[in-house]
Amino acid sequence: MSIHPQTIGSLLIEKKELHPTHEAVVYPDRALRYSYEAFYTQVKETGKGLMTMGVQKGDHIAIMASNIPEWLILQFACASIGAVLVTVNTNFQSQELAYLLKHSDSKMLFIIDGFKETSYVQMLNDLLPELQTAEQGELSSSQFPYLKNCVFIGSSVPTGMIGWDSIQKEAKRIEDHLWHKRMGELTPDDVINMQYTSGTTGYPKGVMLSHTNIVCNASQIADCMKLTLVDRMCIPVPFFHCFGSVLGVLACFTKGGTIIPLESFHPERVLQTVEKEKCTVLHGVPTMFIAELDHPNFPQYDLSTLCTGIMAGSLCPSHVMKAVIEKMGLSELTIAYGQTESSPVITQTRTDDSFERRVQTVGRALPHIEVKIVAPGTSDEVTRGQQGELCTRGYHVMKGYYKNDEATNEVIDKDGWLHTGDLAEMDHDGYVSITGRLKDMIIRGGENIYPKELEDVLYTHPAILDAQVVGIPDETYGEEAAAFIRLKKNHTVTIDTLTNYCQTKMARYKIPKYFFITDEYPMTASGKIQKFRLKQQALDLIKE
Repeated sequence: MSIHPQTIGSLLIEKKELHPTHEAVVYPDRALRYSYEAFYTQVKETGKGLMTMGVQKGDHIAIMASNIPEWLILQFACASIGAVLVTVNTNFQSQELAYLLKHSDSKMLFIIDGFKETSYVQMLNDLLPELQTAEQGELSSSQFPYLKNCVFIGSSVPTGMIGWDSIQKEAKRIEDHLWHKRMGELTPDDVINMQYTSGTTGYPKGVMLSHTNIVCNASQIADCMKLTLVDRMCIPVPFFHCFGSVLGVLACFTKGGTIIPLESFHPERVLQTVEKEKCTVLHGVPTMFIAELDHPNFPQYDLSTLCTGIMAGSLCPSHVMKAVIEKMGLSELTIAYGQTESSPVITQTRTDDSFERRVQTVGRALPHIEVKIVAPGTSDEVTRGQQGELCTRGYHVMKGYYKNDEATNEVIDKDGWLHTGDLAEMDHDGYVSITGRLKDMIIRGGENIYPKELEDVLYTHPAILDAQVVGIPDETYGEEAAAFIRLKKNHTVTIDTLTNYCQTKMARYKIPKYFFITDEYPMTASGKIQKFRLKQQALDLIKE
């Protein structure tokens, strides 16, 4: 498997010419089915419309929307004209959106009416009172000097905003050859995507990714799954995250397959979509698979067409992986590991890897990617089988953090190695096991405690559905472990029972001092558990 750098626009043209009538995008609930030819036409018209509105190569275009068709069209349209797509977390509130718009220097913002309990229109009006008096397309804001247009996706366009349909109408004012000319001026090395880190540890940073970063990574991800044009991929993970836009959309497109997105995650909708559309591929973070397996109507659905997919986004409990393979029929499910800064996948299991390797490791490095395990805080490799920090180097490493050279230099060393902050071990065959986060490691009385080790033990308790362990300050030992437990339906458990269970499974110093039963975890919109918020919850509960 070699690397063939190309732009996203050239990828789309290539697939359109090879498979013009093949289904590219399907939204069953909308009765919308785009062939590659039809999707290409939508992308071209939107790209031309953006050019007519003055969008130049390198301009930043933000989108805050669920997994709607317009999101996909904009992803490819921006890439086709060299504009940088800035993806906005759909769960962001006013302060977070303000930070991102200002930090990213976005020229345009595309929004829908709202998501869940949040009205994006109201949020935007609060942030931009100038919208109420601005002529369409002539926004001027002292707080957001770069922002010139807000585009509304939906009917009843709010005051001061432009409607999505207006972009398409603008396209008629420009000839096709000018769009092709712009595409021809782009290079695979151009930054084309800005993904803001999920905020599991604090304020997001803008990760700059190029065509090469994400297209080559997507192609190799697809190769690991052995995807072909006959595959039909259900994507319930959000597009604004690399999982949705790269492991999902682009990976499928590199092989000419069909993507079937869910506009937002709901476990039964996933099951319904897989059955109705005969999906062969299903992606998800562990919490999504847990919710699907745990749904009371799970046995009613025919999932027999499923074969492969990816579980990623956070550490994958082996018991969940086993259940997904055995109960959902995903016999060739792969585990992928990486982070936004690495486009995002660094290692992945292969479909023909042994069951043990697929449940106990995150696979081995993708082709043309280097991985090494170093002693934390150094560049010195540890011996195989020893724990250290995982570092990686190759075509997939980000261009850097936008307007933050200091943070970039903290994670990418002078030799081009990206320091992930993840603790890992590598065996003699190159298979990697993630053992925790450097920042998550708990130091209790001089002893190192790794939360994942404790979580893996707790998962084996028959009453426990999910477990997350964090470290909290302690006057005597410096830190103590606190475990947040989600129970299976119709199960109960006492704290004494859990403590006694742990005593038979781990050294006494590792046993969590605190156990908290909870119904849910604080999450990012991409399904990652925010451990810094769990720590705060633990501290608040202890004070009560």
